[in-house]
Amino acid sequence: MHATIVKIQRFPIKGLSPEPLDEIALQPGDGIPLDRMYGFAQHWAKFDPANPAPLPKENFVVLLKQEALAKLNTSFDPSSGEFSCSSSDGAQRFNLATAEGRRAAERWLSDFLELANDEQPSFVHAAPHRFTDVSVVSPQMMNAVSLLNQESVRDLGQRLDTEIDPARFRANIEFTGLPAWWELDNVGSILRAGDVTFRLLKRTQRCAATEVNPVSAERDLKLPYLLRKEMGHMDMGVYAEVLTGGVLKKGDVLERH
Repeated sequence: MHATIVKIQRFPIKGLSPEPLDEIALQPGDGIPLDRMYGFAQHWAKFDPANPAPLPKENFVVLLKQEALAKLNTSFDPSSGEFSCSSSDGAQRFNLATAEGRRAAERWLSDFLELANDEQPSFVHAAPHRFTDVSVVSPQMMNAVSLLNQESVRDLGQRLDTEIDPARFRANIEFTGLPAWWELDNVGSILRAGDVTFRLLKRTQRCAATEVNPVSAERDLKLPYLLRKEMGHMDMGVYAEVLTGGVLKKGDVLERH
């Protein structure tokens, strides 16, 4: 069996736009570099950068609750702190390396999401801590890489008689070429792509964030409900641990090791 890697991406700021990559250097036991290392925490979230503890996804500004985030096209350069975001309302640019720039970005995002004055989020980070959805499970899962089989997405779309954009699932790595749902039945398997090896750790259970259309920013498909109705579970994709490091590239063959 073998598949082909067709997309690699990371999400520097949790809940915001992906950064597409042609290749990425991976280290054993670590996740995609810079993936979900930054976030906008909800006003009530108690995140201490000096003593970072994993928090559930609800503690952050994410699509789960704020579907309007899908209207934004964002980019972030951690080396310079430059954060840019654009929507139909125009473009904004902030320097998140400065306290003034962070406060300005927080105010702008709060206004964009039409939050009350006392609900303004806070920009947070504490590298190497990651704000992955499964960070609350274990340090190993905090640094897991998410994989998505496009054939599984395609099969679900055929069952529902609608086209489903894989972008709804916000995976780090998308591949094609394996039978639909193969990955769900093979947790524990070791896969190789070039010098990189992964162990599949856990099926990815989906939440209401996947209901949001990444183009229209509308909740138009109740995917967790539909997955359970059609498949008997709410899973799409898997989490994997990097066992052997190396450079992963788009177009690499992914095969069972």
